[in-house]
Formats: sequence, structure tokens, C-alpha cells
Amino acid sequence: MTDSTVRIDISDLPAVVQQFLTALDARDTTAVIGILTPQASVTDEGHTHTGIPSITDWIADAASEFTYTTTPVAAERTGTHQFTLTQHLEGDFPGGSADLNYRFTLEGTQISSLVIAP
Repeated sequence: MTDSTVRIDISDLPAVVQQFLTALDARDTTAVIGILTPQASVTDEGHTHTGIPSITDWIADAASEFTYTTTPVAAERTGTHQFTLTQHLEGDFPGGSADLNYRFTLEGTQISSLVIAP
């Protein structure tokens, strides 16, 4: 945790972050795309997907590859427009469980960047 990092309650994450997570868990591509900036980027498993078409493909690929559940563990405000949510995943992917950090950058009421990493 850096000096500017502040732990927050998970329920205090911005509404757009909560909406994104709900839509992503439901694999609701339309809802996810509706809360991203047009040039948003998502980095997952070391690959960056930039723009709506690429992110749409990422959601479809992720939905077909593995089945998993997520449990929010902790949340932090890491900057004026930046938030990190740590989630515990369990599923049929290699290793069966993982704790991942979802690092969001917001632009107004939309998400401009998401980095998912350990």
C-alpha cells in the first residue's frame, strides 16, 4: 500500500465499478460495453485488449474458457480516479483458485482502464 492508497469498504467502490463487476460475472457484454470509454483497455493474463471490439472478444473468450466464481476480498482507493478490488476466484482453471487485483481507472462515470493481475 502506498501513501496515497486508502482502504475502503467494498460497498464504497464507485457505482460504475460495481456495475462492471456484476455485468462481467453475468457475461452481459452489452452492459459491460455501456460503461467503458470508447478507447478503454483491459489487460488480463498479460494481454491488453483496447477498444470495444477487442474487449467484446475478450469477454466472449473468457466466458467460454473457464467456469469460476468470484468473492470480493478487499478494496482500495489508489488515486483520485483509481480503485483496486482484490477478488478470490475459484473454478476449473489451472490451479483451481487465485487472488487477483482488478485495478480500475475511471474517466468521469466510465471505466477507461482495467488491469487484472495477481
